[in-house]
Formats: sequence, C-alpha cells, structure tokens
Amino acid sequence: MATSADSIHFFGIRHHGPGCARSLLQALEALQPDCLLVEGPPEGEALLPMLQSAELRPPVAMLVYMQDAPSQAAFYPFAEFSPEWQALQWASRHGVNTRFIDLPQTHAMAIEFARREALKKAMEEAEEGDAEVEANAEKEGDALLVDTFEAAAQEADAQVESAEVAVQELSAVPQHRDPLDWLAHAAGFEDGESWWNRLVEERGDSEALFESINEAMTAVRGELARDGEGIAEHWRGEAYVQREAMREAHMRQCIREAIKAGFQRIAVVCGAWHVPALKENVTAKADNAVLKGLPKAKVQATWAPWTYRNLASSSGYGAGVTSPGWYEHLWRCYQRDMESKQEQTQDSQALVASKNIVSAATVRTAGWLTRVAHLLRDKDLDCSSAHIIEATRLASSLAALRGQPTPGLEEINEAIVTVVCMGETAPLRLIDDELTVGHVLGSVPADVPQVPLQRDIEQQQKSLRMKPEAAAKLLALDLRKENDLARSHFLHRLRLLGIDWGTPAQDAQRNRGTFRESWQMQWEPELAVRIIEASVHGATVAQAATAKLRASLTPETALPEIAQAIDDALLANLPQLVEALIETLAERAATTGDVAQLLQALPPLANVYRYGSVRQTDTALLATVIDSLVLRAAIGLPVACMAMDEDAAAAMKQKLLAAHDALRLRGTEGEAQQAVDAWRAALRSLAMGDAAAALLRGTACRLLLDEQMLESDEVVRQFNRNLSLGALPMDVAAWLDGFLNKQALVLLHDESIWGAVDAWLSSLGEVQFAQILPLVRRSFANFSNHERQSLGEKARRAPVAGAAAPSPVASGDEAGPWDEQRAALALPVLNALLGLNMPGMLMKQALVAPDFESAAVQL
Repeated sequence: MATSADSIHFFGIRHHGPGCARSLLQALEALQPDCLLVEGPPEGEALLPMLQSAELRPPVAMLVYMQDAPSQAAFYPFAEFSPEWQALQWASRHGVNTRFIDLPQTHAMAIEFARREALKKAMEEAEEGDAEVEANAEKEGDALLVDTFEAAAQEADAQVESAEVAVQELSAVPQHRDPLDWLAHAAGFEDGESWWNRLVEERGDSEALFESINEAMTAVRGELARDGEGIAEHWRGEAYVQREAMREAHMRQCIREAIKAGFQRIAVVCGAWHVPALKENVTAKADNAVLKGLPKAKVQATWAPWTYRNLASSSGYGAGVTSPGWYEHLWRCYQRDMESKQEQTQDSQALVASKNIVSAATVRTAGWLTRVAHLLRDKDLDCSSAHIIEATRLASSLAALRGQPTPGLEEINEAIVTVVCMGETAPLRLIDDELTVGHVLGSVPADVPQVPLQRDIEQQQKSLRMKPEAAAKLLALDLRKENDLARSHFLHRLRLLGIDWGTPAQDAQRNRGTFRESWQMQWEPELAVRIIEASVHGATVAQAATAKLRASLTPETALPEIAQAIDDALLANLPQLVEALIETLAERAATTGDVAQLLQALPPLANVYRYGSVRQTDTALLATVIDSLVLRAAIGLPVACMAMDEDAAAAMKQKLLAAHDALRLRGTEGEAQQAVDAWRAALRSLAMGDAAAALLRGTACRLLLDEQMLESDEVVRQFNRNLSLGALPMDVAAWLDGFLNKQALVLLHDESIWGAVDAWLSSLGEVQFAQILPLVRRSFANFSNHERQSLGEKARRAPVAGAAAPSPVASGDEAGPWDEQRAALALPVLNALLGLNMPGMLMKQALVAPDFESAAVQL
C-alpha cells in the first residue's frame, strides 16, 4: 500500500523476544507516536484499560471465544518480555491511542467453525456411504465381491505406480523448511531459531535493528514468491495462505483508517514476516474484495492467566520460544542495564566510577549461574561458589572462541555440564525444566469479564486456600478435617465438569487409611476454556456438576454407569442428586434381567457404602438397594452362566469376583444376611452343577472354600469329578484355572487339595499329559516367583497320600533318586560355562569318577 514514510513506521518483531522488546521501547521513546497499531484481536481493545492494574501480571493471555461454542477459542499470550506487551504498556503510560489490527476473531472463528462443521458432515456422509456399499456387497453375493476385490487390486496397483511417479517428481523439489533457515545457513548457524536468538534477542541493542529485519524479511518473501510459482509458500496448506491473505488485508485497512483519522506518527508493531506485505502497494479495492462477505460469529474476550510452560515451543504453541525463563532473565538484565545508564547520564561521578564495574555480559552470565546454584543446592546437589566462578569464565571463553560478543544459553549450558555437573547431563534436564522454561503463572484482576461459574471457582479457591500454580505438586488430604473434606468435594465436582485441575493420585506414604486422599495438582491455561464451556450447566460449581451429571444419564443408560454416577455424586457431596440416582437405580434394577449389569453395579455401590462414613454420608438407603441387587443377581446367576464360550466365561469371572468382593464390603449384619445367604446358595448351585462353564464352576468352588462353606473332603470330591479322565482337557484346565484363581496358597497350605492335584497329574497317561501340560502351565504362570519356588520345594518332599511314588533310578549296586558320582562328571563343564569357581575338592571328585560310557561298552 502507498504510505507516507514520515507518518507510518513499521516495527517488525518476533513474538516474545526480549531483544525486540528492548529495541522497540527505545524506538518508541525516540519516535513518540500518537497512534499505536498492534497485531492483535480487535475484540481485545475493551480490555486495554486494565493494563495499568497491579493485579494484571504476565504471563497472561487475551482469551477470545465463541458465545455459542466456547470450545472454539483463541489465545493471544503476552509475557513481560513480549514486544507487544511492552508497547501496550508504553502507550498506556503515555496516553497514546492504541488499536488492534489483526483479523477480527468474529470472522476468523466463524470461518474455522464452518470448516469444521463441513469436515464433520463430509465424514458422516462417507461413513454412511461405506455402510451402503457393504450392505450392497452382501446382497449381490460372493461373485460380485470377488470382482470388486479384483478391481480394487487393479486400482491399488495403479495408485502405487502413480505414487512412485509422484515420489520421483517430488524428490527433485527441495523440502520446504523455515525460510529463516536460509539466512541462518548463510551466517553459519544451524537453524533460524539459533540465528535469530543470537543476533537479535541476546544482543538486542541496535538502533538499526528494525530496518535490518524489514530488509531481511523482504528478501526472503521475494525469494519465496519466485520459488516454483509460489509452491514453497503453500507448504502449510491452501487454507493457511488464504487466512494470512485476509489477515494482512485487514491490517492494511486498519492502517488506512489511522491515516484517515489524522494521526501524524503511526507506529505499527507486528510480526516481522508481515511487514513486507503491509508495505506493498495494494489498493483498498483489492483488500475490500478479499474481506467481502466474511461470515460472523458472536464472540467474547477476557484476560486469562498463562504459564511459561505453555509459552514454550515444546507445548505446541506456534509462536512459542524455546526458553521463556532465560528470556525473562535477559529482559530483567536489560532493564537493570537501562536503569544504570540513566543513572550514569544524570550523575557524572557515577559515569567515572562505571569504568571499574564488571561488564553487563559478565553480570548476566553470573546472575544466571547463581540461580542455577540455588536450584541445585535446593535439590541437595553440590554447587559451590568456585563452580560458579569457573563456569562464568568458561562460558565467556567459549563465546570468544566462537566469535560471539557475549555468552549465550548454549555456552552457559556447556559450562554447567563441564564444571558443575562433571560431564553429567542429567542435572541439565532439571535446570531446563525449572529455570530455562520455568513454572511461572500469571494473574488477572478480579474485575475482568468472567462467567458466574468462574467467579464461584475463584471464590472457593480463596476460601479453601487452594492457590493455582503452574508447577505440578501433590496435595494430600485428611478427610477427617473439615477443610480437607471440603477441598475433596470441590475437586471431585470440578472433575465432573471436565475441569481437571487435580487428578487422583496414589501416594504410598499418605494413602494408608480410608480417610486419606491424594491429588496431583497443576493449573493449565486451557482450563479457562473448560470453565466457560461448563458454565452452561450452572452458575455455581455444585449446580453445574449436578446438572451435567444428571444430563449425562439417559433412559438407555446401563446400571453400572448409574452406579458409578452415584459414587461420583457422593464423592462430590451432591446429596439431592444421590437420592434421585438411587431411586432411578432401584427402578431400573426392578425391571432388568441382565445379571451382568447387576453384578457390575455392585462394586461402586459397595465402595460407597463401606467408606461413606468417612465422608459423612447417609448410606441407609444405599444398603437397601445393594441387598435388592444381590438378591436379583443371585436368582439369575446359575442361568446366566450357561452356554458360554471361553471369552464370555472369562469376562463373567471378573464380574463375579468383583461382585463377591463388593458383598464382603456390605457385611452380614441385620438384613444383609438374607442377601449373603442367597448369594452363597447361587454359588453352590453354580459349583455343584454341570451346566455352567468349567471356569465359572471352578471359581464358584474356590469362593465357597474361602468362605468356609465347603469342607476339604467335599472340595476333593469336586476335584475328582471335574478332573476325571473322562473330562475334556480344555474343561479340566479351565476348572483348575478358575479354582486356583491366580493364587497358590490353597495348594501350599491344604494337603488334601495338594494330594488331589498330585494324584490327578500322576494318573495321566503320556498323551493326556502332553495335551494338558500347556493349559495347566498357563494357570501356574500367574503365580508369583515366590509361590512357584515354594511349590517346587514342596514337590521335592516325600509324596503325599494319593500321589504316585517316583520310580528310583538304579546306579551300580545301590538304588537312589540319583547317583552323585555320575552327576559329578558334569561339574567341570558347568564350572567353565557358568564361571562358578567351584572348590578344588569337587573338581578332583569329578576327575576320579568312573567312566560310565566305557563301562557300558564293556557290558
């Protein structure tokens, strides 16, 4: 666009660059603009008056979201060292008119929302089309299916050939990378990130910086435009190119409006990549054509806390930086340097004394290494003052060897590894996480635009003394304390709303009682969007959690899901919802005949009943529901376990065991005894019958034995019946697997059962043993190493009653289980292979042992 060089001043910056921020402040002080245009969302202009609030502390972000679809949101982060933030602060202090000139999110979000809806619709139509093709293929028969496969194979071959041709064609086209890499390689740097960081951000004190940046970006964009008819510019996709064209057209329109408004010194602060496009001689008519007919959506804007971890490029943020913590350190050093220069200018004596002061580069390096020393000492790692001194000297020497005026983060890290860490890189990962990136969380004023739910959350955070923090930490709660119990209720309610500020954690040192609970806490900026999304369910956390949980349950919801919802509601202390859900569960249970669902519903309900007293909840109504479920499940259990294949039986076994454990939590006091008796009767019917799957019969028999409802003699009879020679090997192995239930204690401590298993194995023929061995081995493989070792030791003892005695091995004139002289022959070989260093006496014994092979030949 045609502009007056005297009225328009472009400052191309890198988002979140401290060097750009320092140079920008110096340029603004020299220019004293009367209008500041910043690349940002125009919807955020209403938030600018809050810039001078002491409670607005970066890192923060402008959050813009759609009112009808809050998940459609955009963040515009700012750090203290961001050039845009410093420009906005400067304009606010000097009362300069400030405008945001990026494409309004009312258009951008409407376009993105329409694109996603179109993609979703296309995917649904494709799925429907695939279903129709499959149905037609089944109707037309196998012949048509074969023809289709042949045609598909031919088409696939053609596609492979065309793909090979395309690969050959593309191999000649250079791979598109970051355009700044060209400049970096020309300057001898590995990539554009390190080149920009070294020349701009870590130096950051050049009056001609922005002119150089504009010249470089103009050259790069011009080269891309000539590269293969613009193919290189499309490496991110056509949609990206169109969106960038709309953004730059809108920026040019805003600049024209500022000129038309009569401003004389207009400062335009935008990404360096956009400066050449904003300077192009593009007519207003052409820009209007690009922006004509854009869709609109209703959006809202607010401030939201941000973190350095989300500002880092490793988080996936497109404009992120690799080291936010380091950049903050650079900015603080720049500030101290500028303050000292101002003091020296005002005081002539200070100017003379400054000649003896250590250079700013050394102070910057030593300051960072001092922070490293504090961190390592806090983690009980050795780091002395001598380490810091030598690391500072080494970093300066490395920078001088590489032709750099000051040490950068790369030189400092190498010095840390060499001097402080003695060549180990593990502590460097700690430094990178804690300092180079950092765990800094910003804050926003209380009067920023907020939904009622967010205000309620912040109020409860204050009352419960739960401060959001960017660093992950473990929160241990004692549910016997009123405040900790309220914290638990609050966190469980947030989880129901999908706001995972805390997630349940296992802490071996603190979770040894039912009254203890641990949470892994970490605040994420994305939770601000989750809060806005959840606000449609209610104005308070309790109301929203109740409404969302109630809405998630439909008439088709299965019993286990309702039972889990009751558990969640009790943990979140939503008593009214609990009563309604219990009534719903009772009604559904009275009409359902699905035994599997009844069994699955028992564990969460029994867990609530058992530990409800810790959370001060009334469980009388819940006990009645549990007893009702147990009775209904017991009535239908024998029939439900019939005619099952292996997979169905294994699934039913897990449900059966979980339900049995749940019944133990219920206890046997009072009215519960009737339900327990019915359950045990169902297990006996299952164990003594023949209709159920063998795996379930064995499991039921074991549960009755553990409940002392079967004597050992009766269990032995069941062994003889289910492990008889006439039973199928698969059924035998399944019954044994169900009875053992991955536990060897019954074999180790019950001699009658051990004898029955031993006698059964001894009675097997060679063919039967070969068939049954892999199946039995699968059951024994589930035992622990200690249990298998104990079983082996027990098997080496004298045979128990009912077991076949092992045949003795004859050797010479004596008969015994083995011959020591014959075994001694293998000792030299074993000693050489395994390196056992056996005593010489054993080696001599092996040498004097008789030659059995020669003796056999003579015989």
